[in-house]
Amino acid sequence: MKTQNTPVHPRLWHREFWFLAIADLLLTMSVYLFIPVLPFDLKALGFCSRQVAVVMGAYAIGIFALGPFCNWLIQRYRRNHLFEAAVVLMAVDVFLTMKLPALQIGETLVFPALVGLRFFLGAFFGLAQMVLASTLIIDVCESFQRTEANHSAGWFARFSLSLGPMLSLVLYPLDLPIDNVVSWVSLGLMLVVLLLISVVEFPFKTPDEGARLFSLDRFFLPEGWALFLNLFCIMLAAGMVMSLPLSSRFFALMMLGFFLALLAERFAFADAEIESQVITGLILLGVAWLVMLFRAQAGAYITPTLMGMGIGLTGSRFLLFFVKLSRHCQRGTSQSTFFVAWESGIGIGLFTGWMFNTDRRLVLEVCLLLVCASFVFYRFFVHPWFLRHKNR
Repeated sequence: MKTQNTPVHPRLWHREFWFLAIADLLLTMSVYLFIPVLPFDLKALGFCSRQVAVVMGAYAIGIFALGPFCNWLIQRYRRNHLFEAAVVLMAVDVFLTMKLPALQIGETLVFPALVGLRFFLGAFFGLAQMVLASTLIIDVCESFQRTEANHSAGWFARFSLSLGPMLSLVLYPLDLPIDNVVSWVSLGLMLVVLLLISVVEFPFKTPDEGARLFSLDRFFLPEGWALFLNLFCIMLAAGMVMSLPLSSRFFALMMLGFFLALLAERFAFADAEIESQVITGLILLGVAWLVMLFRAQAGAYITPTLMGMGIGLTGSRFLLFFVKLSRHCQRGTSQSTFFVAWESGIGIGLFTGWMFNTDRRLVLEVCLLLVCASFVFYRFFVHPWFLRHKNR
């Protein structure tokens, strides 16, 4: 079956969309900055690898915390104001995390406090992204542009997975006159996000008075459980790899892989079989991690590039699958479901990777098993299931 009407090239030139897409990129970068460097700080405080794993994994659990209340909050408050409040709370969380070691609260309290702060960072970031991707970006676009808008904004957020860690690894070792430079950069990015949102005019939406306090609306699409599980396993493996010691060059080459994936999607997969993009992406991930396992030095340049291509191709296609699976008025819910699968996969992957961080080979072997299982699951169950259940 051929791909039809797939939005592979953004044509959304109006200012509001691009402001929101850039805000998405910067906000996600502000969180991903901490992936490679926060463990360094935790180790410096005397935490063991398992404690580091718990702190990193708390973020993934927090992603789910406010999702069930998202629809009620959106109906109760102006959506842009709700987004701004979530970003401000993220900034407060990052600031408290930065100042926590100097508060003299005792070593026995520092660890649970850090776990709690990472949990709430995930909760506030999850709420901000659900409001942004499932509501604000959709609100500023015409109905015929919304799939293209989701697709284009998704690529902005995807590039932050390489830009954030790369920037933090460049800044972290510099002898700058301020401490916690990565945290200050994260706060600066959040400030720019707030400025971008403040200049966008959003149409007024009449609130739904019958909205329930707790619901799956704008949070999780039950019909997409198979896509969710498949994407979660892929990003779980990616998160485990990102728990390993990696250089800024690795993430720069990973960004190159994202760019190549974007070009491949535009030219190579525009008229290809629907399943070919995901299958190719999973094969590239498997090859990348095989090279990383057996030819680490020889594959220093090819491994991150293949990894970026694999994540880019699979992530982009899964996002469109979620959109096509959704029914009328479920587009926002499909976006949030994709986001939760993506973020929780990375977060649990970081947790799992740090739990086994002393054994690099074991981490890579588990990643290979996960990508092989994901390939079989997609090829023989998820794709046929999707073709039977899609609604667009």
